[in-house]
Amino acid sequence: MSASENKPDSSSGGSMSRRSFLRVSAGATALTGLAALAAGLAPLRELSRFTSVEKFLQKHYHELSPEQMKRVLERIAREVEQQYDLRPHVRDLKPMDGVEFVYALNLSRCIGCRRCVHACVAENNQSGDPDLEYIRVVKMPKGTFDLTKGDHNYEPEEVPEDGYFYMPVQCHQCANPPCVKVCPVEATWQEADGITVIDYDWCIGCRYCQAACPYFARRFNFRKPRIPKERLNPDMSYLGNRPRESGVMEKCHFCIQRTRAGRYPACLEVCPTGARKFGNILDPDSEINYILKEKRVFTFILKEDQGTLPRFFYYLDK
Repeated sequence: MSASENKPDSSSGGSMSRRSFLRVSAGATALTGLAALAAGLAPLRELSRFTSVEKFLQKHYHELSPEQMKRVLERIAREVEQQYDLRPHVRDLKPMDGVEFVYALNLSRCIGCRRCVHACVAENNQSGDPDLEYIRVVKMPKGTFDLTKGDHNYEPEEVPEDGYFYMPVQCHQCANPPCVKVCPVEATWQEADGITVIDYDWCIGCRYCQAACPYFARRFNFRKPRIPKERLNPDMSYLGNRPRESGVMEKCHFCIQRTRAGRYPACLEVCPTGARKFGNILDPDSEINYILKEKRVFTFILKEDQGTLPRFFYYLDK
């Protein structure tokens, strides 16, 4: 093990984080004999350097009692207030009974304006330095759905352009998510309403989920995210848009702080053409249910051969 691997996580101001502790410990278990024992115990000497013992000792999300979660939310609110001088409203919103969220996107109407991208960034407290965006809008030549032939860096001032269509790509909230299967610490999982979530306090930043995702939907914070105070959205969710640290994965979560409170995702609300549709597939009277039934001949799944069973569909007008 190199000397650099024994150093505390510099992203937390010289304090060791849970993920650096786990990385060092995991690396130590790969060694043998007394060297392994010594290396495995070495991180314990750094426990006093944690910024919050409470955070380090926090249980897995599924093991937290309501009272423990209340303390966790208070700690997060306190940390955000200390960093941004703004008191947030942090909640832990649970899935609603009888709800399974599904998204549908009308490619005939998308004009590639990227307003969805900017609304998502603002709503979900995504970093502006470095830039992290959950939604990619790809300019595609008509006649193909091969993303390798698309332009990911087109100029939005020039849209729509003849001979092309525009395909927004984000987390597909798969019913068979490969990202969940590869996580070694169960920091990501699928909720009852179909949303695949990430616990930022539990993620160790191994990036296995990023490699497993066929939609390139997961983002990794290589360095501490920066969000201007005036741009911070104070309406936060534990599994959603609360500020993240460096060294963790994040992604689209269907604006969990909005959708579980009965609102639409931010990307849908700003779409100027009505290309985005969202709702409860278990409700037979929902618009999303109607679209998937009436447009079934014109509906397709991106990378269907991967067997991920997405809850994100594309469709075309007749």
